[in-house]
Amino acid sequence: MDKSLHVVVLMGGWSSEREVSLTSGRGVASALRERGWSNVTELDMDRDVALRLSELKPDVVFNALHGTPGEDGTVQGMMDLMGLRYTHSGLETSVIAIDKELTKMVLVPHGIRMPAGTIVESESVFSGDPLPRPYVLKPVNEGSSVGVAIVTADGNYGNPIGRDVPGPWNEFDELLAEPFIRGRELTVAVLNDEPLAVTELKIDSGFYDYEHKYTDGRTVHVCPAEVPGDIARAMMDMAARAHRLLGCKGASRSDFRWDDQQAEAGVYLLEVNTQPGMTPLSLVPEQAKLRGIPYGELVERLIGEALADGALQ
Repeated sequence: MDKSLHVVVLMGGWSSEREVSLTSGRGVASALRERGWSNVTELDMDRDVALRLSELKPDVVFNALHGTPGEDGTVQGMMDLMGLRYTHSGLETSVIAIDKELTKMVLVPHGIRMPAGTIVESESVFSGDPLPRPYVLKPVNEGSSVGVAIVTADGNYGNPIGRDVPGPWNEFDELLAEPFIRGRELTVAVLNDEPLAVTELKIDSGFYDYEHKYTDGRTVHVCPAEVPGDIARAMMDMAARAHRLLGCKGASRSDFRWDDQQAEAGVYLLEVNTQPGMTPLSLVPEQAKLRGIPYGELVERLIGEALADGALQ
């Protein structure tokens, strides 16, 4: 690979995941420089991003954005129009994968088990539960477990949910309601169509939310996960199939819940992340390292796929 190529690392932006994106982007840029890439530019995305990219004239953009508009197809569409090559998934895949209901519409007909869900008006939860408790309420189009609430039988948010109680019902007009899947939290990274490993996420309290994902010491990663071989294989197969069915490029990460009282029938895919984190606490670099792929090589592989065959995303 020609290490004189101009790589722009696109990061930051204005989503709720801005700080994580900045950490990912700085890590990527640093790794490239350490591996001898001589022309690396870090670009904190603002509303003039198209102008800045046209001025910089990158050979390839490393998309280190998380959340909207960097993960939902908006930035991908812009770069397509500009004729730019970029890492990770393209426009169509990004639009589908960021939307949890659209993702189910693609994956469930192919036999991938996901929790049944229903879209509800946020206002409706103040008059009654959309599902029997316990259930989960989450935004339809957010990542990193932003805005997720688990509504339990003991009325942790009130019964019905109180209007004055902080939660996603105060931030989003619509929410996805799903049955709560008891059991263990696990995740599988896929790199260039190959599943890497299964990691179990053991948290100190609550559930694997944004704070647990990005705060050192709040979550223990057990990698590889201590689960039966058939369960690990089932998750890796589901993650790889989801990656291919959605048309993911580069790296993706599929998050699972496993009800260990139901064996393989208790494995549920929750969502597919097309822009997984690249921070020191992130799961994709950790699983890649387990497979003998150091961080810098992982970054180069993602760039290599974006450049492969000279094709645009």
